[in-house]
Amino acid sequence: MRKTNISFNPRRLKNEIINRVRNPYIIITIIAVVILSYLIILPLFEMVMNTFRLTQQDVRRVPSASAGDFSFYYWARLLFSQASSALLWQPLLNSLFISLTVSIYSVTLGSMIAWLLVRSDLPGKKFFSLAVIIPYMLPSWCKSMAWLTVFKNARIGGRIGFLASLGIDTPNWLAYGPLPIIIVLTIHYYAYAYLLVSAALSSLNSEVEEMGEIAGATKGQILGRITLPLVLPAILSSFILTFSKTMGTFGVPAFLGMKVNYYTISTTLYSTIRQRQTATGFAIAVILILISALFIYINQKAIGSRKSYALIGGKGGRKNPLPLGKAKKPIVVFLILFIGIVVIGPIIILTIDTFMLKPGNYSFSNFSLHYWIGASDQTIYEGESGILVNPRFLRTLFNTLALVGVTSLIASFCGQIVGYIISRGRGKISGKFLEQLVFIPYLIPSIAFGALYLSMFAMPRLFIPSLYGTFALLVLVCVVKNLPFSCRAGISTMMQVSVELEEAAAIPGASFLRRFTRIVFPLSRSGFISGFILIFISVMKELDLIIILITPQLATLPYMAFQYSNENMFPYSNAIAVLMFLIVLVTYLITYLSGKADITRSMGA
Repeated sequence: MRKTNISFNPRRLKNEIINRVRNPYIIITIIAVVILSYLIILPLFEMVMNTFRLTQQDVRRVPSASAGDFSFYYWARLLFSQASSALLWQPLLNSLFISLTVSIYSVTLGSMIAWLLVRSDLPGKKFFSLAVIIPYMLPSWCKSMAWLTVFKNARIGGRIGFLASLGIDTPNWLAYGPLPIIIVLTIHYYAYAYLLVSAALSSLNSEVEEMGEIAGATKGQILGRITLPLVLPAILSSFILTFSKTMGTFGVPAFLGMKVNYYTISTTLYSTIRQRQTATGFAIAVILILISALFIYINQKAIGSRKSYALIGGKGGRKNPLPLGKAKKPIVVFLILFIGIVVIGPIIILTIDTFMLKPGNYSFSNFSLHYWIGASDQTIYEGESGILVNPRFLRTLFNTLALVGVTSLIASFCGQIVGYIISRGRGKISGKFLEQLVFIPYLIPSIAFGALYLSMFAMPRLFIPSLYGTFALLVLVCVVKNLPFSCRAGISTMMQVSVELEEAAAIPGASFLRRFTRIVFPLSRSGFISGFILIFISVMKELDLIIILITPQLATLPYMAFQYSNENMFPYSNAIAVLMFLIVLVTYLITYLSGKADITRSMGA
């Protein structure tokens, strides 16, 4: 047998190393991994470590200790002290109860609507499919204000609601507390369940259901024994993800719970940090992240990866709608009433309230434009002028548009770069690692993610100064939090750009930068526009993420509405909510009608 001589060639090894170092793909991959690790993994590590560092204000509580010492004080206080019930256990039980109830109701409602719009012969599907997801376009806390406008009583203070103005005394449990929180979050998150389940139903081959019908099965048996088992993974996924999102939501529990001392884990986190108990707040944030990660892990174990949906049916299968028969008209009437109450109702309620000068008087003689364009009057809410002529509102509007504009541009561009790396690195460790890394922010509840960045950038780090109270910190946290969505848009478009086009341009000597700017980016422009619009909408209505990072000088529209509500100046907060909805709706309609982006991809805030 002939032996093969394997000799070591230093020059060849040197050239190979040089080629790898000069490879643009490797360079940008390394840069992306380093930056994202610094912005995602390091803040998480830093926040966990801060829960074990004794702060100066708590030194006196620990004998023979000094600031910065390693200590279990905050965990012991949170888990085992007399304050544990108020700080953790009761808010946690409240959050678990609300999350479980909201998940059951929203998934049930969303799944039923999904089946009607995807698998039945319901008329007007195009209209209904857009209308049923409009509640998700409106920030959940706006629905809370609509609820208070109707059900608020005189016991809490401030102006009364519509029912109280008619002489109907609404009890506290109907105006505030767990019941209204559950109802508001259910009509917000059912759209999320609808999107997940409808996607699974769309992939089913109707021949499977038709075979059951031929065998003599009733519609109920087909639905329960054939359709339901096939889409059960999607239903389970929507249940767990809705549960996780509800656990971390802040706006609705803050509006409808804090005034009656009904706290959830997210509002407790906000309160502790506002009271400068930051280390305790960070410990609560860690628990919230662990709970969210646990349920995401359960979801992955229960249904596997999303690729498993391909087993449900082929794209070439027939999708014949099932006839509703005599139930068609009643179902159409129900959906119209449902849309009128859940979709149109809150907006009409908020809008009407902004034109009523005196609280509790809904007569036409009380109609006024004061809260929109009125001058300062000391007899009305301490002289606050109408929002359209209010310098503070105009400054806040500018802050909001600047934040969403800058964030959308940066996040969309980063999404294209990272999407390029992941799409070209399919099957490589670098691509897989980066894809998992950019998905981490999605797993972390927004208010906990804000706490991460408060922990990380409240003081100077390396070459970066303290960013707390700066516009840069708001942009940074919004960019990183929305990276999963911009990267998803980037991956989907980059996968459609053939590598052969780049290789052909490289032959005559075109540099990587020239190939990317002249070939790759123009062909993936639709993904950039899609990511920009969807992130613009998401950041426009963001409250949970920035509530503990924001300062009065950098207030955004959601924060301003939250402050007005806390001061019982509901007409002003309602007016801001209406304006925000109009901005978001117009952007959605432009997206939908122009076909520049898939409207369903924005479902995440």
